[in-house]
Amino acid sequence: MVVEYAQGDRLSVPTDQVGMLAKYLGGDLPRMSRLGTSDWARATGRVKRAVKDMAGELVRLYSVRMSVEGHAFGPDMPWQMELEDAFPYEETGDQLTAIEEVKVDMQRPRPMDRLICGDVGFGKTEIAVRAAFKAVLEGKQVAVLVPTTLLAEQHFITFSERYAPFPVKVAMLSRFVSRAEQERIVEDVGKGAVDVVIGTHRLLSRDVRFKDLGLVVVDEEQRFGVAHKERLKRLRAHVDVLTMTATPIPRTLEMALTGIRDMSTVDTPPEDRQPVLTYVGQYDEGLALGAVRRELLREGQVFWVHNRVATIDRQVAWLREQVPEARIVVAHGQMDEDQLERQMVRFWDRDADILVSTVIIESGLDVPNANTLIVDTAHLLGLAQMYQLRGRVGRSSERAFAYFFFPPQRELTEEAHERLATISTHQSLGSGFQIALRDLEIRGAGNLLGAEQHGHIAAVGFDTYCRLLQESVAEMQGQPIPEEKDLRVDLPVKAFVPPGWVAQEGLRLDLYRRIATAGDHEILARVREETVDR
Repeated sequence: MVVEYAQGDRLSVPTDQVGMLAKYLGGDLPRMSRLGTSDWARATGRVKRAVKDMAGELVRLYSVRMSVEGHAFGPDMPWQMELEDAFPYEETGDQLTAIEEVKVDMQRPRPMDRLICGDVGFGKTEIAVRAAFKAVLEGKQVAVLVPTTLLAEQHFITFSERYAPFPVKVAMLSRFVSRAEQERIVEDVGKGAVDVVIGTHRLLSRDVRFKDLGLVVVDEEQRFGVAHKERLKRLRAHVDVLTMTATPIPRTLEMALTGIRDMSTVDTPPEDRQPVLTYVGQYDEGLALGAVRRELLREGQVFWVHNRVATIDRQVAWLREQVPEARIVVAHGQMDEDQLERQMVRFWDRDADILVSTVIIESGLDVPNANTLIVDTAHLLGLAQMYQLRGRVGRSSERAFAYFFFPPQRELTEEAHERLATISTHQSLGSGFQIALRDLEIRGAGNLLGAEQHGHIAAVGFDTYCRLLQESVAEMQGQPIPEEKDLRVDLPVKAFVPPGWVAQEGLRLDLYRRIATAGDHEILARVREETVDR
């Protein structure tokens, strides 16, 4: 393997030492270092110092939390079992593990601070429903904080339906609730007459006071502003906090934060979920309109993504002409927030059949009745965007379809071609697709650690950053950092991966590197699992 440095310098690395190299993942292309200079040492030194400060802060917050007395909830009560038995679906293994971890945290005499990571529609809300119910049964109040009015409404309906057989009062605070009603709800929350209140950042206003708050559930915390996060930080010290996110958190980062950040991952889709049938090809008017009409015939809804605000109205006018029976709404980022939300709510309430929008819908919209997605200029989108857009459909047991079109006369760049080929090949979420989603994971890392860490990740690459973080955390906790021994074992056997097994040279080298850097048997077993029959 040959490593190229700045000014064309080259260094040959034997395959048996490929473990000394780390793949660069960090968004934009970095500045290259010169061979034989201290450029790289200076860059890693800067990152090490920043990582050390952050690790120190994380460890300090964790130890403060461990020393604070919180409310220790008791074991499950009969009503808890009744609520859980009434769940209309089969829980996934991940879901059950996460629920158990949350309950164990709640039963400890220190405040819980757990993060649940899992794709939208993978059952995170049900975990929150059960945790909130456990708190309410012991006379505590629960606040569920969400970033948008639409999500508040979705959660309000879910919680109300699940708690219907029990004497639990659920209320919602958002812009869609009249001022008089808001004042009444705030008063009831203060008197303890409301058990679960669901709302946007309105819940963090100074006039909202709880009689006996026991649990705060936060959905997509990274979408809140700095002031709101500060208010949350103060809450965290005294009450149980359960945070949920749909942005994947990389496994390497999860391991680096072991022992200072409690995390549960829900990455198994529900049993009746079918993979989305994906078509990638040149734009074909007949095919696109046929897909729309077929969806409307089965009384479903359609997402049509047109990622150009300047021509979106023209696109809507054309669609109205072609499909006059369809009710169409438009959504894009240049609308004011109120108007945008009202359009989204119309679509969600099934008062519209087609939502024509920019990529603004890529996250946080759960419309189980929408099962056809059409993207008319997919060549301009990143892989993570395409993956998240495809995640908008296929939320129920209905078969869903996604069409990623590119212009017929346009010569595609190599990167665009590769992205479209990847989305077409990986129709279900498997290990191969995880590699392609690293840009999403890096975004997830930034969300978890704070935006200022993004520059440090870019400076040394994601894997090196995680290794430095893991070492800093271990050092702060007084754990010995194992010394790396340079052991060489020469065996008279040919040990290599035949090209017939893994055809792409880059993937073969990556496999050698992963085997070489596997620190224990568990990691090695995982590499083997991902490699067999891939």
